[in-house]
Amino acid sequence: MKKLIRIGLFIAAIIFASPKIYAQVSVGLSISANIAPPAIPDYDQPPCPVDGYLWQPGYWAYDNYSGGYYWVPGVWVAPPTVGYLWTPCYWGYSGGVYVYHAGYWGPHVGFYGGINYGYGYFGSGFAGGGWHSGHFRYNTAVVHVNTTVIRNTYVDRTVIRNTRVNNRVSYNGGRGGVTARPNSQQQQAMRERHVQATSAQINHQQAASKNRSQFASVNHGRPSVTATSRVNNRVPNRQPNSTAHTRPTENNRATQQHAQQQRAQTQQHAQQQERGQQQRAQSQQQHAQQQRSQVQHQQRAQQNQAQQQQRAQQQHAQQSRVQQQQRAQMQQQPRSQPQHMQAQHASQPHANPGGRGGEPQRHR
Repeated sequence: MKKLIRIGLFIAAIIFASPKIYAQVSVGLSISANIAPPAIPDYDQPPCPVDGYLWQPGYWAYDNYSGGYYWVPGVWVAPPTVGYLWTPCYWGYSGGVYVYHAGYWGPHVGFYGGINYGYGYFGSGFAGGGWHSGHFRYNTAVVHVNTTVIRNTYVDRTVIRNTRVNNRVSYNGGRGGVTARPNSQQQQAMRERHVQATSAQINHQQAASKNRSQFASVNHGRPSVTATSRVNNRVPNRQPNSTAHTRPTENNRATQQHAQQQRAQTQQHAQQQERGQQQRAQSQQQHAQQQRSQVQHQQRAQQNQAQQQQRAQQQHAQQSRVQQQQRAQMQQQPRSQPQHMQAQHASQPHANPGGRGGEPQRHR
């Protein structure tokens, strides 16, 4: 009997433990994986294309049905409302698995696992700028912007850590993970009102999940597209050979400025092409609309002409029926004298057959 109980307990343990081998999606879109995510790839940040856009750093997402971890490129996105900041997602080791904590929008930046995503997200808070009087000011010491369209900038190099750190760990806790814990300010930010990722951010992640070259099983931790200037931008961003994106220093400032100018020129050229395509599309739409208007005008004219012809035919047919009715009535009348003539003839006195000159006959 004891042996049977032990066998039953062993089978139950296998049943309850086996789901941890794969990624799990439960209520609230909780995702966990049995293996740690790869290291954060090294990449250059594209310049911000639109005033008011905020940086969402790239991250590793997980899809058990499509082949494990895949890289979602960093991208500039529009916040859901003025004054909100983006708290990045992170992976945290808990209960023997790596649990995915989704990012969110809120008045303050919360805890994101102490992960050093770079470009202002150095593990705690955000040093890439802030909101002032309804406008976002960009700290160009740590983020790249297109200065031809964005003028609300400042420079604060005190937030830059000048030590070179090659650690690009992408998860918190567990073996080899970041050991950071949320401080009091981050805990308070975690209790504030949050807004989930926008539809553009969700579409951005879904697009990455459909690109096989973004999966770690294919690219071995070096995805083809690491960052992009905006959602649905198909121009890939190159991967640098240094870690300047996490620790900008005085030595590589000139190189960064030159690269930034080149990126700005490339961005301007891309914007010009985009505007040209939009203008051509508008011109084609206007031409198509004019053609539709002409066709509709011709159809209306044909309809009016057909209606006029139909009315004329109806009038002609009605006149013909009236004439036929009149002829039929005339044919049905008798050829004898009219009654008024007969009455007049009856009222006249009869002539005396025996008299002369109309005199009465005398008796003899």
